[in-house]
Amino acid sequence: MTIIICRGSQVLLPDSDSLQPATIIIEGDSGKIVEVHRRLLSDDLLPSHVQLIDAGPNVILPGLVDAHVHLNEPGRTDWEGFYTGTKAAASGGVTTVVDMPLNSIPPTVSVENLSVKRASAHGQCFTDVAFWGGVIPGNQSHLKALVEAGVKGFKCFLIESGVDEFPCVDEEDLNVAMSSLQNEPTTLLFHAELDNTPPSSSKNEESDPTSYSTFLHSRPDAFEINAISLITRLQTKYPNLPCHIVHLSSSKALPLIRDAKAAGLKLSVETCFHYLCLFAENIPRGETIAKCCPPIREASNRELLWDALKDGTIDFVVSDHSPCTTELKKIDEGDVMGAWGGISTLGLGLSLLWTEGSQRGISIAQIIDWTSVKTAKHAGLSERKGKLQTGYDADLVIWDPDAEFAVTQESLNFKNKVSPYVGLKLRGRVEKTFIRGSIVYDRISGFDGVNPSGELL
Repeated sequence: MTIIICRGSQVLLPDSDSLQPATIIIEGDSGKIVEVHRRLLSDDLLPSHVQLIDAGPNVILPGLVDAHVHLNEPGRTDWEGFYTGTKAAASGGVTTVVDMPLNSIPPTVSVENLSVKRASAHGQCFTDVAFWGGVIPGNQSHLKALVEAGVKGFKCFLIESGVDEFPCVDEEDLNVAMSSLQNEPTTLLFHAELDNTPPSSSKNEESDPTSYSTFLHSRPDAFEINAISLITRLQTKYPNLPCHIVHLSSSKALPLIRDAKAAGLKLSVETCFHYLCLFAENIPRGETIAKCCPPIREASNRELLWDALKDGTIDFVVSDHSPCTTELKKIDEGDVMGAWGGISTLGLGLSLLWTEGSQRGISIAQIIDWTSVKTAKHAGLSERKGKLQTGYDADLVIWDPDAEFAVTQESLNFKNKVSPYVGLKLRGRVEKTFIRGSIVYDRISGFDGVNPSGELL
């Protein structure tokens, strides 16, 4: 039996807000943690013939679980793919991603389509990968079978998704889907924007398509408020079905969310790195790479999102890594209105949150709670992911909290190296990433000699 031992003087263990010395014993064949000693075991106390991972002065963290990622394979592999997307994730300490049902072709709206996606992912993944299913008009008969096939939940859109093969649903569609799912062990996720404004032929005719404010005004806070009002109203009709708001951007929707949670509705909420790190006033004209839906809003809005994250109104943070080709971003034209809406982030999230969060008194324990513990629970993986605990997968990260680095295009590991973070100086750097005790990323050697070893969950 192969024994792997990981030890360090600064380890984040479950149910602790502070770093402490620890020695983690890993059974190599299973990749499971079998013992955790809350002290440093010296060499003479270690079993003979072990593989030793010594973090030295660096921090040992549980691997991150990114529960909102678009890997786009099959069908749009010029946008991203399992190989490049999971490589990028591993370089940022993410050890599990949950792939969204779009923008792959076909989308994950039936068991047959899920099988196609899993076959595409096989042998390509540097991290573990789980899958969300999708709810679209007319696929309600497939939902229970998808639950049985292992999807972690279902995503739907209340506004057009941007791709023809994944249309949005209306209230009638939702009643059918929620009725079907209400007694299943699953969660329904909502892209929560709903446009109730009457059509206007003069809408935005005089507006400048290169101005970020034009785009921001086209996706107002009211869209998110409308959507969350509908969702919480439907929850009173289907109270057994947990519902989730993906990528909340509007702080003006927070009172609705607080009221829903206070009323006991099974509602959870995520926000994204870009809503916590970027703000509208700092996005120049023609900066298409900062476009996403819902939009990045004002600096004052950003601070209210941070407050809601700290008080638990917002449950956790994800990337919503939503890449596309450079051409679709319309960078040369500066056409914000016409560009694809999505931000590429995989590999940067931990550093982004630490850089911004440490300025607001946020601890690394809070960040891991938001990006690992609670995201694992959301994706139904909390029995094996998100903690350095006996019986869990030995997914861990060696991290230097004080290292600073500049984000360059060359440093990005996703396919299309287009991101609003290029040029930023960030703090906190992943040195090594391990999945089930085996190294998948080393900052010095990168991915040299590493083969994809991620599992499909």
